[in-house]
Amino acid sequence: MTIDVIGVSKRFKSFTALDNVSLHVRSGELVALLGPSGSGKTTLLRIIAGLDWPDEGEVQFDGVNALDRSVRDRNVGFVFQHYALFRHMSVFENVAFGLRVRKGADKLPEAAIREKVNELLHLVQIDWLADRYPGQLSGGQRQRVALARALAISPRVLLLDEPFGALDAKVRKELRRWLRHLHEELPVTSLLVTHDQEEALELADRVVVMGHGKIEQVGTPNEVYDHPATAFVHDFIGETLALPAQVRSGRLFVGERALTLDSQGAADGPARLLTRPHDVEFAAPDEAPFSGRVLAVRTYGPLRRADIEIAGENGPVVVEAAIPHNEVLATGGRVGLLPRRYRVFGASA
Repeated sequence: MTIDVIGVSKRFKSFTALDNVSLHVRSGELVALLGPSGSGKTTLLRIIAGLDWPDEGEVQFDGVNALDRSVRDRNVGFVFQHYALFRHMSVFENVAFGLRVRKGADKLPEAAIREKVNELLHLVQIDWLADRYPGQLSGGQRQRVALARALAISPRVLLLDEPFGALDAKVRKELRRWLRHLHEELPVTSLLVTHDQEEALELADRVVVMGHGKIEQVGTPNEVYDHPATAFVHDFIGETLALPAQVRSGRLFVGERALTLDSQGAADGPARLLTRPHDVEFAAPDEAPFSGRVLAVRTYGPLRRADIEIAGENGPVVVEAAIPHNEVLATGGRVGLLPRRYRVFGASA
């Protein structure tokens, strides 16, 4: 099923949660809505699900207006962060619930329900837990039950709202890998809400980066990481090293010194050169476009980082750069920084 969000806006009193948002989701793909708290991603998911309504705009499923349909008629499966399982029901009965409450022609015979539930429990690899209750399960097991319950109604759209947010890092990583494999087997269009960039980049076919109620960029994980369209996307996804500069007559300057780096069409005025810590090389201070004093050197397992104080237009700026293991930096010494891959944005961008 394709999903089209067309010019959707939503306000809560004076707060604009969504501001004229449009998005096309292709049938069968897994799309991540990624952004910080308050960016509008959960509001958008709730509107698609039918749990909330927009002030303006339209949502279409396969080209048909979905806003005319109730939650039940949209054939949507929903998985929440906190499982929302029925504590008094066994794992089997939790998964069977959506099938048992069907009415009329949609109601299945008991044998078909049991067959469907057993098939789903096997699919999510917890068939051996069918007779247990939610209180007897780990967080990862509960989330698999929640997913099986969402899939029981054979949804054409699966919506996941921070599904792994309540789990520890190790279990989250295991379930992400499992969910990606599961999605490749199922013919369902999925939207995943997350603020975890690693989760979005690992799981999704495409990533929708949201900020302040707007879509900043839509692209594959590689596109949004390697070619961020805005300073917001660059800052939010991955580690960012921001170097202060000025654009004058289309050229980059640090203080009164002109740089040989490309200004990339940024408008004249204060600018930020954004790069990744691993895309910066160290050089002699007089041979690099940026130079500064080493304030501290730290090691985190295989990673080494240096805090370097660089002169900016409005005073010193401290940036964090990655240090190759063969590089020796002395605290208090001066070092040059040479960006190999970077983007230039106006300071207000």
